[in-house]
Amino acid sequence: MRILYGVQGTGNGHIARARAMSRALKKQNVDVDFLFSGREQDKYFSMSDFGDYQTRKGVSFVSKQGAVDHFETVKRNDLKQLWADINELDVEQYDLVLNDFEPISAWAAKKAKIPCLSISHQNAFRYEVPVRGANLIDKSLIRYFAPADHHLALHWYHFDQPILPPIIQSESDTVESQGYVLVYLPFEGFEEIIDLLVRFSHQEFVCFHPEVKEDMDIENIRCRPLSFENFQQSLHRCNGVIANGGFELPSEALSLGKKLLLKPLNGQFEQLSNVATLEMLGLASSMERLDSMIVGHWLDEQAAEKVCYPDVADAIAGWICEGNLADHSSLQDRLWSQVDFPDYATV
Repeated sequence: MRILYGVQGTGNGHIARARAMSRALKKQNVDVDFLFSGREQDKYFSMSDFGDYQTRKGVSFVSKQGAVDHFETVKRNDLKQLWADINELDVEQYDLVLNDFEPISAWAAKKAKIPCLSISHQNAFRYEVPVRGANLIDKSLIRYFAPADHHLALHWYHFDQPILPPIIQSESDTVESQGYVLVYLPFEGFEEIIDLLVRFSHQEFVCFHPEVKEDMDIENIRCRPLSFENFQQSLHRCNGVIANGGFELPSEALSLGKKLLLKPLNGQFEQLSNVATLEMLGLASSMERLDSMIVGHWLDEQAAEKVCYPDVADAIAGWICEGNLADHSSLQDRLWSQVDFPDYATV
């Protein structure tokens, strides 16, 4: 079987999920080529798992000061180039196109009538799950941005819908905490983050941010440039995570038993919905802005317990090779039967 895997490159969560799927598909001896879009080519990092991958401009979302900038998003995206990339992408050499909310490979597959399987968290919003702040445009983007013949939805809980548990890329081996808090707020201004964290001189932080180009320390904050390997090490050794409201990083933190404080990207319904969902499940705290009072209360909270999720990537890879993409009910039942939530979770 030969597969083209299209991945939305605007967020590192999509790439993290594709990395886990890449390793799982290699175990099945599947030949996979990767295509990433939505980010400038030189902005990708730690991509060794993806071999000789392709990039395209695609569609990206622009944020400023912790909120989506709709005007700049429309201004910077080139729909003429997007259509040209769709028409020029040769997918007829593939048996299947896998897709994680990536429009070029999805529309090229639709145009060429090549089977397309979508694997994403965005697919969960096709069903009855908690949603906050979604408008008609948001709902249309979920359905038409990256069309597919079959859909696998991922979420932290199934809500009695055809949804699978999250794909976790981290190994869940127990590592002794070193007491610091990991901070990853790429959509917030770096100076604003530092101004917040220096107020807690008794607490050590490790902060990864796109504006940091080399290791540096600012009082109680260790500032680090983006690196998959270093980030994973820091994630395993921290005792808590402050992050935006994406899907993949909170999923990893939950699986490692790290307490969570989330600040959603304003104007991004997926992040607003994610944070509301985790609060509803009793698995995270939140703040609408960089709020020192909320951070202080959260730092005093007790440590979290692990949410035990199975190896979803391996299960999906095996299921794909079985060939019955129209039915994943048995896969869904098998995976959720292996999930174990802490006693304090409201599920």
